[in-house]
Amino acid sequence: MCYQPKPATTHTAQVNRDAAALYDLQNTQDFTDSRRGLIAELPGNVTKDDGTVIFDPQDFDWIGDEAPAPDTVNPSLWRQSQIIRHGGLYKVTDGLYQVRNNDIANLTVVEGTDGLIIIDCMAGVESARQGMDMIREHVSDKPVAAVVYTHTHIDHYGGVKGVVSAEDVASGKVPIIAPGHQFDKHALGENVIAGNAMARRSFYAFGGLLDLNAQGHITCGLGIVSTAGPTISYISPTDLITETGTKREIAGIEFEFLYAPDTEAPEEMHIWIPQLKALTCAENANHSLHNIQTLRGARTRDARNFARYLDETLERWGDEAQVHYGPHTWPVWGNEQITGFIESQRDAYKYIHDQALRLANKGYTPLEAAEVIELPEELRRNWANRGYHGTLHHDVRAVFTKELGMWDGDPVSLHPHPPVESAHRFVEFAGADAILAEGKRAFEAGDYRWATEILHKLVFADPDNTAARELQADAYEQMGYQAEGPQWRGIFLSAAKELRLGVQPPPYVTASQDTILAMPVELLLDFLAVQIIGDKAVDSDITINLDFTDLGEHWTLWIKRGVLNARRGHAADARLTVTGPKQALTGVLLKPAAAEKLSSSKAIQLDGDPVALKELAEVLDVFEPTFPIVTP
Repeated sequence: MCYQPKPATTHTAQVNRDAAALYDLQNTQDFTDSRRGLIAELPGNVTKDDGTVIFDPQDFDWIGDEAPAPDTVNPSLWRQSQIIRHGGLYKVTDGLYQVRNNDIANLTVVEGTDGLIIIDCMAGVESARQGMDMIREHVSDKPVAAVVYTHTHIDHYGGVKGVVSAEDVASGKVPIIAPGHQFDKHALGENVIAGNAMARRSFYAFGGLLDLNAQGHITCGLGIVSTAGPTISYISPTDLITETGTKREIAGIEFEFLYAPDTEAPEEMHIWIPQLKALTCAENANHSLHNIQTLRGARTRDARNFARYLDETLERWGDEAQVHYGPHTWPVWGNEQITGFIESQRDAYKYIHDQALRLANKGYTPLEAAEVIELPEELRRNWANRGYHGTLHHDVRAVFTKELGMWDGDPVSLHPHPPVESAHRFVEFAGADAILAEGKRAFEAGDYRWATEILHKLVFADPDNTAARELQADAYEQMGYQAEGPQWRGIFLSAAKELRLGVQPPPYVTASQDTILAMPVELLLDFLAVQIIGDKAVDSDITINLDFTDLGEHWTLWIKRGVLNARRGHAADARLTVTGPKQALTGVLLKPAAAEKLSSSKAIQLDGDPVALKELAEVLDVFEPTFPIVTP
């Protein structure tokens, strides 16, 4: 079915024209910097092994370098997209190279005397492989000497098997260096435990349900796009950095690390390469304001820590740095420019943190504070502080969540009716016709926020009310066209599309076999636990011993009172013991029906009562990737 969005209204067109006055559009330095050091354009499409195209750089040619912003695109987002639509291999400085914009994240390569050091691996194997092919062709064919993950997010480790083999890591030939005490737990847990909900929200936020055009997805702002169904790989780190000042010499190059936990990721680190005078603050300093709370869903971050570790970075290396390169967007050159860039990012996060809590202490709720806090003009007009990933509005609200929790302090929000019940009561009180009429009045007045809010009641009370759905879709669409933040745009435009067409199928499957198989046993059992249907399992009494022969680990899981618990060691009274390698046991736990086949093929051994697995299967839930969002 061909989906045709509607054009911008006169109100939206005017809002976007007026928005231009907020921005420093005369400053074009970023255009120059983003193209500096170009060695080679991207060679073409990124494809999977079967030839499926997951990224086509020509999909973004329509944006153009000189084209004015369409009425359906905020001029700031348009400018950012014009900059990042160009991809290729770039020389950042002698010995340091980046492949940018064939993936949402960058591939950074440092050339040592006898090997290459890879800093972050993009989101998918295919993009990383294309990047390495470009490095091999234009820079160096030296072997990979080490891989560095700057933090625990999937777009920085997912392409690792496109740059190094698991065998080379397992043999000790190639170390993988990463920050923190629990990198595996945070990297894998974030994308698995709540993975189904996160994936659904991500498709909204990152435009996965939208076409690439001026009325759909433009770019992701922080990067070009999330590629369409990449192969997500994972190899566990072998060398963890847990203290600031730790150094490693790799292929004749010294690296010094600043440990920066609880910032943009639970585990993160900054890297200084003194020989190259090159610095990265990982994802704590970008050409964009970052998220204090992601819209896709993740743990809330500490804005104060962003500022704290950025300042410590300046204190340590600010006088020496000559280039700052990031895992997203483009580098900054020159000491004065670098210190100014990091200081501005530091102060933006500190201002958000401090002013949010100042207003909290004056009795403001999160939404009230978000409506009035504005960055000072010097910070606001710095392009690097614009909201291409996080936004000022939802970052302010996130500070409240981090410091004060989920309740906003208003008693009415402590125990409200659920949305459907509230909607029915509201419609019964006000009347469906009156609500629809008010929605039309608000839409015609350009008051799209109120239109979506009031029509939400009618849609949730009567999701078959086509007029209400269509009108709410129209209002969401205009909000998307006006949004500077690409994730806000994606969410509003996806909402409009699903109100008109119904829930859309996921564009690709996000579950990664590598990710699931790499989970430590404790995390695997946590993942299993959230699939237990509590009220159905309340009378269950299941105890199963697990013997992971390849790991040398013994575990027991038991289900009682609707809860799955697990601990190391075996229980004497277990009804069943399952023995085998981790891959096979993972299959049994997540798909208990597979046990019989695996047992017959001698992949696993079952000792005891196999009915215990049948009972486990009966209390496991199934997570549908197409749960509704804009309708009940």
